[in-house]
Amino acid sequence: MKTRKGTQCVHGGVVPSFAGQGTTTPIHTSTSFSYLFDDDEVIYPRYFNTPNQQVVASTIAALENGERGLVLGSGMAAVVAVLLSHLEQGDHALFHSGIYGGTRSFAVETLPKYGIHRSFVRSCDAQSFESELRPNTKVILFESPTNPLLQIVDIEKIAQLARSRGIVTVVDNTFATPINQNPLDLGVDIVIHSGTKYLNGHSDVNCGAIVASAERMASILHVATQLGSTLDARACYELERGLKTLAIRVQRQCESASQLAQLLVKHPRVKRVHFPGLPEHPGHEIAARQMAEFGAMLSFEADADEAEAKQMVSHLTVARPAVSLGGVETLVCFPKDTSHAKVSPAERAADGISDSLVRVSVGIEEVEDLLFDFDQALRRGHPR
Repeated sequence: MKTRKGTQCVHGGVVPSFAGQGTTTPIHTSTSFSYLFDDDEVIYPRYFNTPNQQVVASTIAALENGERGLVLGSGMAAVVAVLLSHLEQGDHALFHSGIYGGTRSFAVETLPKYGIHRSFVRSCDAQSFESELRPNTKVILFESPTNPLLQIVDIEKIAQLARSRGIVTVVDNTFATPINQNPLDLGVDIVIHSGTKYLNGHSDVNCGAIVASAERMASILHVATQLGSTLDARACYELERGLKTLAIRVQRQCESASQLAQLLVKHPRVKRVHFPGLPEHPGHEIAARQMAEFGAMLSFEADADEAEAKQMVSHLTVARPAVSLGGVETLVCFPKDTSHAKVSPAERAADGISDSLVRVSVGIEEVEDLLFDFDQALRRGHPR
């Protein structure tokens, strides 16, 4: 029987062969595992095949409807392993500009050192992607919704375009989560996650994940093993514990984000709200087609300059100014200072990321408290 997402979160990767038949996976602290015969698999943490690693990897693969999963030490470890396993000197990679700042920094600063060419596309339509393709394009990497403007890319159209040219497609599904969106079902080749965010969900584990076909995962695994981006047993256990509540957390977060977006879009101190669940959002129809819900991330332009916008944010009492996203607590940040700090001011301006743009990761607090908190903070224009 094909189980649903909520059930997969709880049981997707359970291996029912542990001593005692406990309902949770024991933490295998050992870095040394016995092997007796030539045909035995050598189990070693850097090979990503310990019991704790395999359990969480198989759960994430099940949630993404993929054949093989891999968990790593960070989301950037996942990005680097995927790119370096599919690109070599002379190749070209195409990125959407609305990707995580760390990924963008790697593309700009590091790929050229290996003789790998890269370019960026700002528009979300397939024609814009096609116009940037080259004969040596080997990989297209993008996010949808994007970070931090929540733009929507038509995943199926990009996947079809890439497949017709023999190009590998990679989607960072961190913002959407596998509860709301499954890019592999839309024709994408590889899905990556910063598991630090929603997959773990409690702001206390740094990790990444990759899901792909078994054939494609073989080359990724080879590079990841060389990079040594291992996730230790305790972190795997904590990630597994977080995954069990992923579906119910995301459901509540999405519901609250929708209500907060509706408050902000009518607020006199807000110029613009970026949230795909709003009917006026330019990607609303595509998001409604390829996502189960519209996600729990949003951003907004305060009707203020940077200094005053930061004063407003300082008055929040429930939401917290902090980096990262996807945890149970509501977090706000200014992308210019955090996720896109390494992106030049000129490039941020070209991408539409202003100095007063506020990104919000909606948590699981009572929504009435969140709505009151944002309203009162925005209405105050002076520091404490």
